[in-house]
Amino acid sequence: MGVAHKSVLYKEALEALAVKPGETYIDATIDGGGHAKGILELRGRVLGIDIDPQSIRQLANRESLVVRQRDDKLYAISDRLTLVQGNFADLGVIAKEFGVLEAAGILFDLGLSSDQLEEAKRGFSFSKSGPLDMRLDPKLAVTAADLVNGLNEGELYELFTKLGEEPNSRRLARAIVRARIDKRIETTTELARLAERVVGRAGRIHPATRVFLALRIAVNDELNNLKKGLEEAASLLKKDGRLVVISFHSLEDRMVKNFFKKASQLKVLTEKPVGPSVEEILANPRARSGKMRAAERI
Repeated sequence: MGVAHKSVLYKEALEALAVKPGETYIDATIDGGGHAKGILELRGRVLGIDIDPQSIRQLANRESLVVRQRDDKLYAISDRLTLVQGNFADLGVIAKEFGVLEAAGILFDLGLSSDQLEEAKRGFSFSKSGPLDMRLDPKLAVTAADLVNGLNEGELYELFTKLGEEPNSRRLARAIVRARIDKRIETTTELARLAERVVGRAGRIHPATRVFLALRIAVNDELNNLKKGLEEAASLLKKDGRLVVISFHSLEDRMVKNFFKKASQLKVLTEKPVGPSVEEILANPRARSGKMRAAERI
């Protein structure tokens, strides 16, 4: 199985899943297939889900699988690998539809892939000039540009504060509302430059980082989907099955931590999150914010 990008915490995730030959595992965010490749090499079976149809097409193409369509969703099936376009909030329905009634392990890798970040037209990166889109599923109705140009100052302030934990939310919201009087803010570079003018540039983190994060979370309803996905995953696990989640920002990590603690059917395996090694960060700087938590069905 070919892989297009580097999967964060690859070794650690496979160890946490404790893959057994012949058992079925769900990769709820299969993306480029990195973790799934490891599961298959350990002789497991994989149901791979991704909300991004482009990820399903690219991975199916690399595996020489025929892509089919059902109810506007793409899927592809081989001997031990099934790929399905879908939202992990619907994990239970998708699994049942494709014959998986229980799983020995379920993995969520919540980060964007290099492919998604590098493709300017997706609008995820402020380092690439492109439209302010940020939709993982292109069929979603609302784009980041719609939010930036449609929300009032108070709504923008609340969005940047709650979802981006941005300390300069008020100044940024006010500047956006003023700027769009003359012209809609349509591109990633327009928004990034505005943030840089308002906040200034100091340190390693670009001043637009948290704004882009907040917009992406809002456009794709990521936190609500994660809450539903975790609930679905806990119900799908067989006894002694493992639930492994890799997150990349504090809101996600906090949600996973609290869910693991409160879920009566789960035993927490990681009291503290597992982070990438120094070697991994040097090889893949994007891995530095990764945090992995694991739990087991009791």
